[in-house]
Amino acid sequence: MADLSAFPITRRWPAANPDVIQLYSFPTPNGVKVSIALEETGLPYEAHRVTLSDADVRSPEFLSLNPNNKIPAIIDPNGPDGTPLGLFESGAILIYLAEKSGQLIGRTGSDKARTIQWLMFQMGGVGPMFGQLGYFSKFAGAEIEDPRPRQRYLNEAKRLLAVLEKEMQGKEWITGEFSIADIAILPWLNGLEYYGVQDDLGWGSHENLVAWKDRFYARPAVDRAKNIPPRD
Repeated sequence: MADLSAFPITRRWPAANPDVIQLYSFPTPNGVKVSIALEETGLPYEAHRVTLSDADVRSPEFLSLNPNNKIPAIIDPNGPDGTPLGLFESGAILIYLAEKSGQLIGRTGSDKARTIQWLMFQMGGVGPMFGQLGYFSKFAGAEIEDPRPRQRYLNEAKRLLAVLEKEMQGKEWITGEFSIADIAILPWLNGLEYYGVQDDLGWGSHENLVAWKDRFYARPAVDRAKNIPPRD
């Protein structure tokens, strides 16, 4: 049995089975990326519910694994060097899981490069911009009377959707085969409905994106993972 005692997070969220990957997360767009990747690859794991409250993500135990106080994070008891590995940042975790499993990252070096390219497009563009749009549309920022912050992120979200709509013309998945790039991007597209901004973005006119999202959420692994760990 693996010894995870070097990880203080396991004192607050104990591992029932320390021999499998430990996932510390919550079902946000960033959080479900990792649960989806785990379900798709079939890597055994155990999920721990870490809420977005300061009591959880700013606790000493969670900060010991992710000093940036954001979900998700993982511990792999069977790390690449034969010792347990703790890892945070959803994009880094996706690459790690894809390489560990030999899945979801393409068959060639060129495939891998293109997959990581679109993963970085999500990490550097879609996630931050859509997240800010959500803040100024649904959360505390919606109380700000000045319309310019929301309009800035609305305009940037429109631009990013246009890039994706063009890229998905004639494609089933963004790099040809289903990959961690799809897993990274699509939960954020799904989040637009939760933010209540679909009409403002003209979501229904993006036929390629609508079809892409429908294909994604029809996958059994995605359906299982979209609420792991459960909110309640």
